[in-house]
Amino acid sequence: MVAVKGRKSSNKNPPILSHEFVIQNHADIFSCVAMVFVVGLMVQATSPWAYTFIALHHNATSLISIDGTLPPQPTKYTTGWKDACAVFFYFLITVILHAVIQEYFFDKISKRLKLSKSKLSKFNESSQLAVFYAISVIWGIDIIIRENFIPNVSLLWSDYPAPMSFSLKLFFIGQLAYWFHCYPELYFQRAKREEIPSRIVQATIGLVFTTAAYILNFQQVALVLIVLHHAGEGLTHSAKLIHFVDQKEKSSKAAFMLANTVYVAARILSVLTAALVFIYGLGQFEGVLSVNEGHFNIPPVRFSAFGAVVLFQLYLAYIFLKYQRKRSKEIEPPVQKAKVIKQKPKKKEVNKKSGGSEDDADSDQGAKKNLRPRPAAAKTK
Repeated sequence: MVAVKGRKSSNKNPPILSHEFVIQNHADIFSCVAMVFVVGLMVQATSPWAYTFIALHHNATSLISIDGTLPPQPTKYTTGWKDACAVFFYFLITVILHAVIQEYFFDKISKRLKLSKSKLSKFNESSQLAVFYAISVIWGIDIIIRENFIPNVSLLWSDYPAPMSFSLKLFFIGQLAYWFHCYPELYFQRAKREEIPSRIVQATIGLVFTTAAYILNFQQVALVLIVLHHAGEGLTHSAKLIHFVDQKEKSSKAAFMLANTVYVAARILSVLTAALVFIYGLGQFEGVLSVNEGHFNIPPVRFSAFGAVVLFQLYLAYIFLKYQRKRSKEIEPPVQKAKVIKQKPKKKEVNKKSGGSEDDADSDQGAKKNLRPRPAAAKTK
């Protein structure tokens, strides 16, 4: 999540290593940690250690052929334990970029809008997610075009387990770094208790799905699914930002209509893409399970992956329908109240026509009481 700038306390200089100090200066602290790795590259004794965290590893191709006749081939990568070191370093970079974008862009916009605390929290969440989704979609589409996945859809499964290009591997490293950084951001944002569960669920789902696809060598199909998912989510949060910035009904309705259409289309296309790759495509190239070679194309793994994608799409569809139903209920009550108010004078008119006014009824009852016969004791007197 995007870092929300720390609230200003009464003390200008909070104690070092206090909660307020860490929240206000977390970007500087993470910058210092990242600089340790960068400076480590300049020292011969520490350069191999620093290079493990900064560079991408597990090269799967040789730059020069054995006989030396072929030209250098593009570098391809596989997965390995050193990827965890790269994820940690880019996790630091993500936190730094997060804080910079928030402070120099979105904080200035939110001050002009003068939003309440609840709306400010929603604005900050939607703004950072919209930026992340937009970058991911643009980056993912560029990789899809470069890898020729659009005209040659069979490349999503024909070369399994296919090694990754530099851009594709860096894309997944960036995705994992972002979802990891969401957890400490809950502390840096001073997130409310009611907001924490939903944000943890969102980050955990993104982390689990991305990690599983990366380890099981389903990066190609996962790239397409991530682009589809981020396109729908990104437009939804962009529509929310339009609602905050430009509160005109026409622009908000048009933005939400486009976002809802793309969101539903993304759910359908995700299920169709998963079925095409996991059931039809990879089913033609089944093999034996081999962890060392990175071969996981066996029926239990394929059908489990397909089932997870379908269940996740159904979950997102349920959340979408629940949200739309909630919005419709919020609109209905004012209409019902207006109907009740209009019906009240009609009831009074009916009472007047049928039995007259209430005062007339009371006078009739009093007259009847006076006409009652007196008791016998009164006559003897």
